[in-house]
Amino acid sequence: MKDFVHLHVHTEYSLLDGSNRIKDLIQRVKELGMNSVAITDHGVMYGVVEFYKEAVNNNIKPILGCEIYTAKRSMLDKQPGLDSDYGHLVLLAKNQTGYKNLMKIVSLGFTEGFYYKPRVDYQTLEKYSEGIIALSACLSGDIPTAILNNDYEKAAELAIKLNSIFGQDNFYLELQHNGISEQNLVNQQLIRLSRELGIPLVATNDCHFLTKEAARSHEILLCIQTGKTINDENRMKFSTDEIYVKSPEEMYESFKNVEEALNNTVKIAEMCNVELEFGKLHLPSFEVEEGYTPYEYLREKCYMGLTQRFGENCGEEVKKRLEYELSVISRMGYVDYFLIVWDFIRYAREHDIMVGPGRGSAAGSLVSYCLGITSINPLKYNLLFERFLNPERISMPDIDIDFCYERRQEVIDYVISKYGKDKVAQIITFGTMAARAAIRDVGRALDIPYGEVDIIAKMIPFQIGMNINKALEVNPELRKKYELEEQTRLLIDTAISLEGLPRHASTHAAGVVISKEPIVEYVPLQLNENNVTTQFTMGLLEELGLLKMDFLGLRTLTVIRDTINLVEQGHNIKIDINNINYDDPNVYKMIGEGKTVGIFQLESAGMTQFMKELQPNSLEDIIAGISLYRPGPMDQIPRYIRNKNNPAEIKYHHPLLENILNVTYGCMVYQEQVMQIVRDLAGYSYGRSDLVRRAMSKKKVSVMEQERKNFIYGITDEDGNVIVKGAVRNGVDEETANRIFDEMMDFASYAFNKSHAAAYAVVAYQTAWLKHYYPVEFFAASLNSFLGSSDKVSQYVNECKTLNIKVLPPDINESGVRFTVVNQKIRFGLAAIKNVGENAIQSMIAERNENGVFKSFLDFCQRIEGREINKRCIESLIKSGAFDSLNVYRSKLMAVYEKFLDGIAQSRKKSMEGQLSIFDLMQEPQESLKEEYPDIKEYPPNVMLAMEKEMLGLYVSGHPLSEYQDILDKNVNLYSKDMLVSGNDENGEMELELKKLSDSMKVTVGGIIVSRKTKTTKNNNLMAFIGLEDLYGTMEVIVFPTVYERYSQLLQQESIVVVNGRLSLKEDEQPKIICEEVLPIKSLEEKGLYMYFNRELTREESTSLIALLRYFSGTTPTYIRKVNDGSYKKLDRQYWIDVNNDLLEELELRLGKGNISLK
Repeated sequence: MKDFVHLHVHTEYSLLDGSNRIKDLIQRVKELGMNSVAITDHGVMYGVVEFYKEAVNNNIKPILGCEIYTAKRSMLDKQPGLDSDYGHLVLLAKNQTGYKNLMKIVSLGFTEGFYYKPRVDYQTLEKYSEGIIALSACLSGDIPTAILNNDYEKAAELAIKLNSIFGQDNFYLELQHNGISEQNLVNQQLIRLSRELGIPLVATNDCHFLTKEAARSHEILLCIQTGKTINDENRMKFSTDEIYVKSPEEMYESFKNVEEALNNTVKIAEMCNVELEFGKLHLPSFEVEEGYTPYEYLREKCYMGLTQRFGENCGEEVKKRLEYELSVISRMGYVDYFLIVWDFIRYAREHDIMVGPGRGSAAGSLVSYCLGITSINPLKYNLLFERFLNPERISMPDIDIDFCYERRQEVIDYVISKYGKDKVAQIITFGTMAARAAIRDVGRALDIPYGEVDIIAKMIPFQIGMNINKALEVNPELRKKYELEEQTRLLIDTAISLEGLPRHASTHAAGVVISKEPIVEYVPLQLNENNVTTQFTMGLLEELGLLKMDFLGLRTLTVIRDTINLVEQGHNIKIDINNINYDDPNVYKMIGEGKTVGIFQLESAGMTQFMKELQPNSLEDIIAGISLYRPGPMDQIPRYIRNKNNPAEIKYHHPLLENILNVTYGCMVYQEQVMQIVRDLAGYSYGRSDLVRRAMSKKKVSVMEQERKNFIYGITDEDGNVIVKGAVRNGVDEETANRIFDEMMDFASYAFNKSHAAAYAVVAYQTAWLKHYYPVEFFAASLNSFLGSSDKVSQYVNECKTLNIKVLPPDINESGVRFTVVNQKIRFGLAAIKNVGENAIQSMIAERNENGVFKSFLDFCQRIEGREINKRCIESLIKSGAFDSLNVYRSKLMAVYEKFLDGIAQSRKKSMEGQLSIFDLMQEPQESLKEEYPDIKEYPPNVMLAMEKEMLGLYVSGHPLSEYQDILDKNVNLYSKDMLVSGNDENGEMELELKKLSDSMKVTVGGIIVSRKTKTTKNNNLMAFIGLEDLYGTMEVIVFPTVYERYSQLLQQESIVVVNGRLSLKEDEQPKIICEEVLPIKSLEEKGLYMYFNRELTREESTSLIALLRYFSGTTPTYIRKVNDGSYKKLDRQYWIDVNNDLLEELELRLGKGNISLK
């Protein structure tokens, strides 16, 4: 068989354009008997490392390249119309120099030449041409385009130019045979060019998919990319199904007249010899003070920290652990790494930027604790260093740091300024087509009605790691549809072929990479929303020896910081949050009572319930709680609670386990426990025990069976020396050892990293401690962190009411920009009001600080005139209640504010112009500006509440639902807070599972209608989308035409209703309610006499009222609500009454006419 090499191949990383999965591509090349293949994705090098590794593992020679876009003029020209056209050119790296140059070319395309696509110009190619072979590309290449434009001279000119740029035998004219008519014309002229200019030919097939049969699913992929359907005449499509990975035989058949073009593929492949280097570290060096080596400097800093953390006389054990860790760090070459992290954390702390207590396995390191990188004592919580840095497995340490989310960027900026802009970049991440999304995307492209696609998508269970094939196995209903319905089979088969392909690139939320030399020397770069990011993902960067860190912004740290500041302002107490008492029974009691709103990691409904059952009394319980509350380990929760409450029932398979599992009441919860079991029972080293833990979590059967033998019987070398003792030699019998191994196996795949849970438990406890001792300050800070999210603000305001913390509306004389604490009440900030801009707020506060509080509304208007405050802004302030403290009705202020402002503006204008006419002089000065108001009533309470809602996004001084609280509590089984799902896909699915919410489950919700949008369906029927607000937030209710027709009268804005319906769950969306029935709240009201006390009654008044009710004793229930109560309470049977006019008149006389109602 003659040899041939494909040199123009698009993989899955030509996003939504190539469908060759790298693994399948390499296997196919192998099957077809070829020993080399290239990767040439459009404009990017995303797949290069993955491709290289897969090829090398399969003894296929990888050729690394890229099909770049060429600019028509200079790459810096970006004129619409003129520069939106671009050409193609295939580049292949011959050697290391060529590979580095290719990375630079591709990076510049993004960082400097991006205009629709990442383009480069010929000057750039000239500068970086060394070590690169170029092919003239497909029909979109510059030379073929000139040929198609009948400009043979230009084609020749370009060919000469490119040949001179890359050098003879490094530039090839590319022939393709794909059944496209224009291609034949181009081929003839390219052969002519080759003969005339002596430029060699090469044959390629521009492979976009793997086999001829895959052309159909590739067509669907293009529809997904362009948002078109398969039935759209104008969609982008390839006019051939020939661009697949052909066999050498097929290629020789196509090019039998130009065999040199085929032979040249092998020649080029032989010239391309790039080797990627893995595992060699490219860490930046940290400059230390003169007279120190980096290691000495690190050691000194550690010992200084050791004294601070443990005192002068710390035990030998602690020093021994520190020395051990330092020796491993030094031996593995990570001294500079620790110093870099220590340095930017030092910078953050010195600049009062909150830093988290640690995250991930770094909390297991004593060096990290001594350097202040983490604030959890690893010895106290039995956290293992080897879980973080394993001396027996060369892998990068991974330190993720949480910072206050408002100031995280300052730390990144510091790192950039210290190490250089070109040596720091953010990291790329790829969104892939998940199972349900693939079904929906393909369904849209195939033009299948949405409803039918939706039914199939929802048959795929919500589970981590679920895919379509697995769903066909576990869901018989889906399998049946697949087998019986042709359309469903086409949909599912196509979706399977595309599932898991990368869909789009974005920036990793937290990852930052820092390198020794400019990053482009190691990795191609690109621009993502103006951020320079790498083109390789996090795991690949680590394999290439680059230092990756996560700088995470954690909202909770900002809340802690703001709470501490508010406490200092209000109480003159400076809290050191890292040195509070972590064994405070009051704090654990609060958590055990389920009062967890606002507490980090513990506030979801399921977690709250778990804490109530668990009744935690130590940080260990919180650590275990965070670790167990996930799919998988949740099955252990009942056992954990049972054992905690009944210590006598705890059974250990072997006495050696007690020391390891006693902190978790005999249950295996942590990865660290698995490591300790294999170490203590079978004599493994810590390093080896970490390797076993990793292997167990991957569940490789062959590896595990060998490991089981090692665990039970140990390992001896050829000379009979014992390397690992094994459990039997340690006095554990074989059966018990097997049972323990089985339990570890079951558990290891979802065991949690204790170091990570411990760090998060500390933050959870800190928020709980602040909430318990300084609830007002804590909630003010929490509200500030959610400014702009009215659902979350509603939830917290509601919690404040539960805790009897008053939340006051904004006030012109008291409010700051954000929520503040005033006399142990929370005052709304002015920034929460719609239409009141930052500048307006600053100028109001500045005026108030300079010249004192505003004495009247007129005083306010006169003093702020000329500043950046317009009429709309003042109207919003009135509606929100910001002037209520001036004791003028809102209705009166609304009636006069425009007149006041116009009058002030006019008189100022006149006095500036100095034009006072005789008539003006005869009048009293400023007469038009007396503070006079019309004699009108205040708005009714419901109108004032609606104004507050409009301006602040929620009700503050009251809530229209308050009086119906009892009815809602009795009838409703789902609240808006239960439906809030976080943005991240996997977490969202997990939350739904943990909250026991499932698609189509029957639910009852209730609230006030705050929005209504109607829409006409295809059949000309009306349907509606209703915003329904309860006390915690808003939910969306969808009302289909038949239901809407029946209930449209009840579905008016501001109606208070109860809705029966079904839950609708979709990926990437918040859950919604499908309405089936609407009931007015009044219809659910209990009949009876309702009395509202708008003031405290004296003892005599109370006694007299009781006597009155007893005198008119009867069968009508009575309800009372006191001034601070949220809802009405039903009185005892002895106070029920017989209704008559005498009684009603007497009650109205005593309590006020508006405070008595008979329902």
